[in-house]
Amino acid sequence: MTAPSLPRRPGVDALAAIGHPAPAADPADASPHTFPDGGLWRTEIPSVEGPEALAVVLDESTRLDVPVHRISQGSGVWMLTDAEITGMVQACDERGVELCLFTGPRGTWDIGAGTRTDSGGAGLRARGHDALAGCVEDALRATGLGVRCLLVADEGVLWTLHRLRVSGRLPADTTFKLSALTGPVNPASYTVYEQLGADSLNVPSDLTLDHLTEIRRVSRAPMDMYVEAPDDLGGCIRMYETAELIRRGAPLYLKFGLSRSPGIYPYGAQLRDTALASARERVRRGRLVLDLLARHGADGGMSPPPFPRPGRALIHAHSP
Repeated sequence: MTAPSLPRRPGVDALAAIGHPAPAADPADASPHTFPDGGLWRTEIPSVEGPEALAVVLDESTRLDVPVHRISQGSGVWMLTDAEITGMVQACDERGVELCLFTGPRGTWDIGAGTRTDSGGAGLRARGHDALAGCVEDALRATGLGVRCLLVADEGVLWTLHRLRVSGRLPADTTFKLSALTGPVNPASYTVYEQLGADSLNVPSDLTLDHLTEIRRVSRAPMDMYVEAPDDLGGCIRMYETAELIRRGAPLYLKFGLSRSPGIYPYGAQLRDTALASARERVRRGRLVLDLLARHGADGGMSPPPFPRPGRALIHAHSP
């Protein structure tokens, strides 16, 4: 791995020449943590909803030379057939890409009206025993077909799946990724989710750089963050902050989402054109971010291929 060089701040020389020097970076703000392979950052393409979208992402990543460490899906295990899941597992294994599928059901698709109020009710949480059981069923089915990363949006589901992992009902090398829709916003909540079994935690894209540093002072668990967020997650576009996001938040997955793009969950063939076009554009957004990092001399520190999962060894022992 190439050690990251000190990045050039955007526009620094031109601004300094007219009396607007950039403030000096505080070395104490930098995260001291890495992925197990020593990498500071990896890439993730979200909302890859099936084998066809996955093929588009993999082809486009080759064409644009965008390394992809992880792809994630948002509609849920239950929206895919066994053959589709098996095909995605095989395609990702062949390319050394981590595959992460969402567990379901979830409150936003339930019969309860609370999630459709202005307050949002309980959000994506699994309402009742049957919804919890559905998430467990998805996890058992997906891992039985070879999936080793599951996306979770409910703390009870997370804790339950972790206990099943500890007991051997789920494979010991299964990892759990916390959804952006329930992501922690302070160091204490980040630690709580980690202790419940989360191996990779998606934080909201509107956290400040100081917030990332605060989290890194208490936890080394990998962080996932949209460099560009979908509109329902705020629509933030933070490309020019990418180098600093890495410096403060490492180990960090850079997620390439899309603002001003229609929602596609739960995905079906009626949304095919939108899903494939957005999958292609997400990879292009990744190329834009990688080019920006290179121009600023901040493209060092990426986890090298092959791209392993985060690894249980990175996380402190959880009590079942």
